Amino acid sequence: MTQTKITWIEGSLVEEEVHMSIVEISQATRAPEDLIMSWVTEGVLSPTGSSPEDWRFSGDSLKRAKTAAHLTHDLELNVPGVALAIDLLDEIARLRNQLRRENLG
Repeated sequence: MTQTKITWIEGSLVEEEVHMSIVEISQATRAPEDLIMSWVTEGVLSPTGSSPEDWRFSGDSLKRAKTAAHLTHDLELNVPGVALAIDLLDEIARLRNQLRRENLG
């Protein structure tokens, strides 16, 4: 008799058309609103809207905010450190995509 091990993976797909308020993104990332405002000031997040009350964050912003929250909590990076780390992660992703395109083309 063979045993089968099943691993369940759960996730959610956030569409770009979904826009969240600062309160919603704060709850989703478990990061305080003032930290999210600092990430916006530092350029980590780019919401639409003219003030924190009007800000709307896209699905991509949620992903970036979750990464920023992990960097803040797990590596204890400050806001400028988070911004630098996210910029470097973006550059790595861009270069990997470029390599894939060149190797396939």
